[in-house]
Amino acid sequence: MTTLSVAASGAAQQAVQQHVPALVADKVASRIFDKDATLWGPDAESESAKRLGWVEAPAVSGPLVAEIEALRAELQAEGVNHIVLAGMGGSSLAPEVITRTAGVELTVLDSTDPEQVSAALADRLEHTAIVVSSKSGSTLETDSQRRIFEQEFTRAGVDAKSRIIIVTDPGSPLDKASREAGYRKVFNADPNVGGRYSALTAFGLVPSGLAGVDIQGLLDEAEETGEVLRDDADDNIGLALGAALGGTDPLRNKILIVDEGSGIVGFPDWAEQLIAESTGKLGTGLLPVVAGTDAPEITDAAADVLVVRLVAADADDEPAATADGAPAEVRLAGGLGAQMVLWEFATAVAGRLLGINPFDQPDVEAAKQAARGLLDAQPEPAPASFIDGAIEVRGGDWLGEAKTVGDALQALVAQLGTDGYLSVQAYVDRISCAPLEEVRTRLAAATHRPVTFGWGPRFLHSTGQFHKGGPAIGVFLQITAAASEDLGIPDRPFTFGELIQAQAAGDAQVLAEHGRPVLRLHFADRAAGVQQLNTVVSAFAEQHAENQGN
Repeated sequence: MTTLSVAASGAAQQAVQQHVPALVADKVASRIFDKDATLWGPDAESESAKRLGWVEAPAVSGPLVAEIEALRAELQAEGVNHIVLAGMGGSSLAPEVITRTAGVELTVLDSTDPEQVSAALADRLEHTAIVVSSKSGSTLETDSQRRIFEQEFTRAGVDAKSRIIIVTDPGSPLDKASREAGYRKVFNADPNVGGRYSALTAFGLVPSGLAGVDIQGLLDEAEETGEVLRDDADDNIGLALGAALGGTDPLRNKILIVDEGSGIVGFPDWAEQLIAESTGKLGTGLLPVVAGTDAPEITDAAADVLVVRLVAADADDEPAATADGAPAEVRLAGGLGAQMVLWEFATAVAGRLLGINPFDQPDVEAAKQAARGLLDAQPEPAPASFIDGAIEVRGGDWLGEAKTVGDALQALVAQLGTDGYLSVQAYVDRISCAPLEEVRTRLAAATHRPVTFGWGPRFLHSTGQFHKGGPAIGVFLQITAAASEDLGIPDRPFTFGELIQAQAAGDAQVLAEHGRPVLRLHFADRAAGVQQLNTVVSAFAEQHAENQGN
């Protein structure tokens, strides 16, 4: 297996020294692997009792390998060599990092944007099989994606049932309906594993294995790591990471995750959901910030930021000293299977230190319900506060006299407290609109505060929990766009375009109800809107840099 290593410094090291001895004395490590549901308090016990199956996932999932490999061989013999994954949150983030790290192609469809869905449908449909993954079996996004693929397979003269593979919990609505429909294969996952902890269950393994990943090697590495983490010992690196994440005092609740050559592609995006959805509740929690090596948050060194650097196994494990002493950071190395088990374990440990239940997500459903209500009612969009070029602007009273996008952005940032964060939420095609991600670094440099960037609606199954359940310190920049051509959903009274707009509006509504400022920018023309916003943000950042220099 790949050797794991963790090195902490500054406030992170102090947290390790403070908390690990008590965690060892309380036998937290062995009790987690013994599935002791009492570790997170009486209020969490009933939920924890049915959510600890992840500790044995590497062993329990072993028999799936042969089934997956056999199905892959069958599909390839039939000329099916392109796998599409329809899934959200934990059902898509793990397979994406697994396949990208292995250098294997997998088309991840985790959006309801009509242009992104259309692009997936237009890509080698005759050679495609779709894996539809939903733990509950009632996820609106994946149900809509399954419907449109089934329709388009049939229209193309392809036997749709032979190309649809299901991953869901046993007894779910999707499980029952899929078996009745006669789809190619139904894989049941362990119902005692929550979605964000499901990387090494059928949800992570089926799409990855069908795409061509050596999933047995992944499981072997993960199982060996679990044997190490279960020891109640002072040098348990899982306890150290958990203490660094959840035990700093005062709490450094912005976790800046930076990949510095780990060899694991996209790992911070997977860790983002695991941490934010597990801990962001009861007014506390940890907000992961996925950033590059040039992130302004590193040099700003704010007192509420903890830097986690994912490094190569042979990298120097000593953090660089600063004029103020050792920085508050963690350096972490290890293979993908090992890291997945490590972070799941450490997140559970952090949950204990934070005094929360790391296995529920009480605020995720609110945005879903609001979106469903808007789909049913089909209200007219609220009128724009004003229009600037290709962008319609909507906001609260805090907009004041703003007349341009730049003014509106300045008004939003004025709502940002000294311990706050800015969340950019882009409800558009993350493939064609990828340049939007450039605004993250510029806004962080301008505000000197952590900035997150999420693609909607997938972040609703991820950081969305922290946005509503965590501390009320966020301000939100929401981006939506008109589609050049909408796409109907078979046997549904709404289109993909209407669905994604309802999801955005529903989330904005719930955030506003929680007292969070939301600036909504709607692009009447996508290309023009992306270009205009990037130009405005660049000018905004330059102006702030000039003001800082004066």
